[in-house]
Amino acid sequence: MPQRRGKAGGGYGQVKLFDLVGYLDDTLAVSDFADDASANGLQFEGSGVVRKVAVAVDACQSVIDRAAGDEAADFLLVHHGLIWGGLRSITGGLKNKFSSLLRHNTSLYACHLPLDAHPDFGNNARILKALSVKRYAPFGTYHGKKIGFQGVLSKAASLDAFVEKLDRITGGGSKVVAFGGKVKHIAVVSGGGAGCISEIERSLVDTYITGEPSHAAFLQAEEMGKNIVFAGHYATETFGVRAVGDLLAGKFGLDVVFIEHPTGF
Repeated sequence: MPQRRGKAGGGYGQVKLFDLVGYLDDTLAVSDFADDASANGLQFEGSGVVRKVAVAVDACQSVIDRAAGDEAADFLLVHHGLIWGGLRSITGGLKNKFSSLLRHNTSLYACHLPLDAHPDFGNNARILKALSVKRYAPFGTYHGKKIGFQGVLSKAASLDAFVEKLDRITGGGSKVVAFGGKVKHIAVVSGGGAGCISEIERSLVDTYITGEPSHAAFLQAEEMGKNIVFAGHYATETFGVRAVGDLLAGKFGLDVVFIEHPTGF
């Protein structure tokens, strides 16, 4: 959880909504991902002044209610927002979620692929950093963009030891497909990134980390003689929002809280 931090003199800071949105748009390079199905950026406009920020993986009803209601956040930043591939109607569950944001005057900001691909605050870069992987470079092409990273451990590790460390940083529960040997060269695409496994076939990568399990990826790993670790869609995508939360706490002195809502998948 991002530590709640305020200004040096005590208390918390504040920032105008559209100054914050502009800062996030620029810092996360949102405009570089025009082909993303997610409507990245500000999806719902709430209070014109932001004092408290909640960050979470998903803009589900439970998260919105806790962020906007229980935590009284002015601004909710998520990886998975509410608008995908355009917006044709606001009914049912979507109406209820927007109603909650409107009632509490809470803004919603979504950052999907830009928060996977970012070299400093992204899910994949942060996973490799937590695993002490060095010299990492972009990996995993999706809609013409590299959204993951690959890198090298300073010393080869057994798969068991490596997965034990991975589980410590993600919260556990990884499913391991062990068709390779020791772990040295690693690639990661968080969430539903199993489709990028084909890119490791003619590379030095021996171990691929992603989120959701995939029948097809299992068979590809078997045929290539590579390891694949399914560490959970949710578990691999808490890293980016947490990192951005810490960034905003430090940059603007805002009160920041992480809203945990794991699915187990």
